[in-house]
Amino acid sequence: MAPEQHTSGDELGRFLRARRTQTSPESVGFTPGAGVRRTPGLRREELAALAGVSIDYYIRLERGKETRPSPGVVDSLARALRLDDEEHHHLRELAARAANYAPEPPPPPGRTVRPHLKLLLETMRPNPAYIVSRSMDVLAWNPGGLALYAGMDDWPAKRRNLARYLFLHPMARELFPDWEPLVRSCVARLRAQAGISPDAPDLAGLVGELVLKSPDFAKLWERYEVIGRKNTRKTFHHPEVGVLTLRGQNMHLEGTPGQRLGVYSAEPGTPDHDAMLLLDMTAPGPARQAEAKTGRQRPAPS
Repeated sequence: MAPEQHTSGDELGRFLRARRTQTSPESVGFTPGAGVRRTPGLRREELAALAGVSIDYYIRLERGKETRPSPGVVDSLARALRLDDEEHHHLRELAARAANYAPEPPPPPGRTVRPHLKLLLETMRPNPAYIVSRSMDVLAWNPGGLALYAGMDDWPAKRRNLARYLFLHPMARELFPDWEPLVRSCVARLRAQAGISPDAPDLAGLVGELVLKSPDFAKLWERYEVIGRKNTRKTFHHPEVGVLTLRGQNMHLEGTPGQRLGVYSAEPGTPDHDAMLLLDMTAPGPARQAEAKTGRQRPAPS
């Protein structure tokens, strides 16, 4: 089932509404009036007053009817909502799209990974490394990069996706002791990408699947958070090599349609590094993975 389609103005309104309902009056220095508050977070009239715009204008913004807010209005709303730099940047991008003066959309994604990038993955061994698309499809990997996500190799190559793994694979919660903050960060990254590319079919298809199949994802998706926890250390309770804590680095690959490289490392001489080495040594390479899928065995050497 595909997610509900929204225009750029709708996305702007949805983001403002989500941030407003999650912002308490006290957190922005606003003294709420007497009486029972039926609205979570700020009321529309309170946010309009804090931002210095009329209530009618703000209501049109939230409903997607007003699609050309000035940069000054956008900045005033960001200040009123106490948005951080990333959230402020995201709000500006949504406003730009709504006003039809956004920059050219990114090129359509492709699943092809250039040969020299696959070679790069091999040179990184024993560090687990992989390449993902903008929608978190795992497009290429070295042996440790795939084996680190225990059980992902049970899925066909086209189904391997980090977000899908976190929410739908039965081993994900066992593998990650800090699963909850990890999935919040994952959804925030997807939300930020989908907000500026609402018509991208790869993102829409993944979000639609996860909203349908995972109540946890659906709940987080509605929060409309666009940034996540920035923790480069990640602990894995791996069924093959035990507990290991690795430092992760993620970087954009120039000249690709939104592809990113992810790589993990550990200090040499530590138990974490030993476990990483063991994972690389015992993980099946591409040829062995193909044999496992087909049931064929490599002939013994003569």
